[in-house]
Amino acid sequence: MATQLPSPPRVGMVSLGCPKNLVDSERILTQLRADGYQMSADYAGADVVLVNTCGFLDSAKEESLEAIGEAIAENGRVIVTGCMGKEAEAIRARFPQVLAITGAHEYQQVVEAVHEAAPPGLSPYLDLIPDAGLKLTPRHYSYLKISEGCNHRCSFCIIPSLRGDLVSRRPDAILREAEKLVAAGTQELLVISQDTSAYGVDIRREPRMWKGQEIVPDMTDLARELGRIAPWVRLHYVYPYPHVDRVIPLMAEGLVLPYLDIPFQHAAPAVLKRMRRPANEAKVLERIRGWRAVAPDIAIRSTFVVGFPGETESDFQYLLDWLDEAQLDRVGAFRFEPVAGAAANALPDHVPEDVKEERYARVMEKTAAISAAKLQAKVGRRFDVILDAVDADSGGATGRSYADAPEIDGEVHLRDAGHLSVGSIVPVVIEEADEHDLFGVPA
Repeated sequence: MATQLPSPPRVGMVSLGCPKNLVDSERILTQLRADGYQMSADYAGADVVLVNTCGFLDSAKEESLEAIGEAIAENGRVIVTGCMGKEAEAIRARFPQVLAITGAHEYQQVVEAVHEAAPPGLSPYLDLIPDAGLKLTPRHYSYLKISEGCNHRCSFCIIPSLRGDLVSRRPDAILREAEKLVAAGTQELLVISQDTSAYGVDIRREPRMWKGQEIVPDMTDLARELGRIAPWVRLHYVYPYPHVDRVIPLMAEGLVLPYLDIPFQHAAPAVLKRMRRPANEAKVLERIRGWRAVAPDIAIRSTFVVGFPGETESDFQYLLDWLDEAQLDRVGAFRFEPVAGAAANALPDHVPEDVKEERYARVMEKTAAISAAKLQAKVGRRFDVILDAVDADSGGATGRSYADAPEIDGEVHLRDAGHLSVGSIVPVVIEEADEHDLFGVPA
């Protein structure tokens, strides 16, 4: 008699917020898949829906609440996790029918809640998962989280209250995960954490053995080993500490992409002091010049907050002048937004909304002009490009250079590339440029 295979329960997932949240979602789904669950691409096909929330800004909280409401309206059986899990009372006040609420990176609690809502039906005939786990990103790039939490107490940020102090992963565990990801097809590892440059501070005295040698938990040593595993390694969320200088030679050697994502947030000393930021804007300019002397093509991306409480027109002009001097490659800007629980809310002299808008427009105009000039200087040069999309019919393709992180930076648009494959890294000659993107042809 033929064996009747059970129909496994199905889980839907809505993942909001930053790449760190995306990694949390991938871990949760991987565990659930190992427990016999199938994934559902829509609300109708799911036995239960997980909403992984973001709680960094009030606007992000509202987006999370809207996502919870939509999931309840479309499905009715909803479990909430993520950063807004710290505000369980507020969530239940608005959505009392939510089945369970857990906090950020509480993987086991989420899995247990799913088990209770939709008990698993394990089957040795069905329950196989890839060794690298389940991914929510394309096959050719993966986010690699190296630590959780943050030791800083920036006045505008509530992440430490949501995710706690710094907790670094063991270096051998990170490298083992990287190998699995690359074996499964990953070409680009995007290293993420709340503060990548602080990696290992909490476990510095605990070196681990990796392939016959001791690996010290340190950003430089970790980046070097990752560079020996993956074709591309990209570093995100790096504070400009002096020891970051040691990573730049790895970029010059080609072990790590010459790319740094550094959230400077501002440049004016008075604003940085009110932000409680661990940075000195003058020394940072010297350091940037030093980095470019070692790795001339290094791309630096950053984010800045305009309209922070007490920011004067003089402070803002200081930021514009600093940007002229720094010549950063990629810049994002945000208007200051009070977040419940942040110390900055109590600061005096909040900036009017119309002034925030005007300053935001000016900083974006400034950085767009810098970007356009820097990209124009790349016309005629050759760069390796990783392909994210290929259209065989039109012959076009879209990819990214070393200077472009997925979804946040620019793109490289190719002609005569319909024969290439997604995930390939190909040499490209740049023919044109605009404010944000490059245009070229495979070499």
